Amino acid sequence: MEPKWLTWAKEIQGIAQTGLAYAKDVYDIERYQALRELSVDILANYTYESKERIRLSFAGEGGYSTPKVDVRGVIFQDDKILLVHEKLDGKWALPGGWADIGLSPSEVVVKEIAEESGYQAEAVRLLAVLDKKFHQHPPEPYHVYKMFILCRINGGEAAGGVETSGAGFFAEDALPELSEERNTVEQLHTLFQYLHNPEKAVILD
Repeated sequence: MEPKWLTWAKEIQGIAQTGLAYAKDVYDIERYQALRELSVDILANYTYESKERIRLSFAGEGGYSTPKVDVRGVIFQDDKILLVHEKLDGKWALPGGWADIGLSPSEVVVKEIAEESGYQAEAVRLLAVLDKKFHQHPPEPYHVYKMFILCRINGGEAAGGVETSGAGFFAEDALPELSEERNTVEQLHTLFQYLHNPEKAVILD
């Protein structure tokens, strides 16, 4: 579970952003702006990031506040799972990333797999939709839903991309160091259950 201060900062920021999207009264606008600044202060105090950077990345969006969506591809081959080597932290993750406007989840995951692993793939079925706050990811300022989609390879070969330096298949008992911002060991163990039980129901939250 994420720390309380992070939950409070996200909720305050969400209230402020939504309020600013609909408020007409100048005094209400001022109050919502003050709430947004309070959320920035909380994050700055606990993370030691500059307020300017936090405002840009965390408190700079407009419109109704909604969770972000992270889409990850799950591919099994010879009882192993496909992972890509992230350049950013030098660790391993399921191929995927933020959902793109104008693309369906299946289209996003196919695109991400191609860009990050070199493989051409097709989406098969949804395995899980997880709220990141319920899992042991490092703290982050966004409220994120993670979608895990089972896919199958239909072409291509292993290769790196702009954000990755390679791809490989790993057995459940021989996983490399994972990029826990993107996926946890527990989540991968859960996904391996679908390899052994293809009829397993979709997991929610």
